[in-house]
Amino acid sequence: MEQRKHWWNGKWGRLARRDVFLRVDADRWHVEQRAGGSEGVSRFYEHDTAEEAEETVRALLQGTDTWRELSPRPPSAWSPES
Repeated sequence: MEQRKHWWNGKWGRLARRDVFLRVDADRWHVEQRAGGSEGVSRFYEHDTAEEAEETVRALLQGTDTWRELSPRPPSAWSPES
C-alpha cells in the first residue's frame, strides 16, 4: 500500500490531534480518518476510484480545524553502498 497524501489538523495531544490519510493499493483507494495520534482510533473508507476517495477526503476536512497537508518523507539520500 502506498501513501499518497496526509493531512493533520495542526493540534498536538492525544485528545485534539486528527489525521486523514489517502492511500492506494493496486486499484483500490483507501482513506483513513484517525483521531488521537498514532495510538488513536481510526475509521476506514474504501473506494474504487481516486475521485471517490478525494471526495471523502474533502468531506472529512470540512469544519473549523486548520488542516495542513504534510508532504511524504523523501527517501534517504544515504545508502550503505555509497
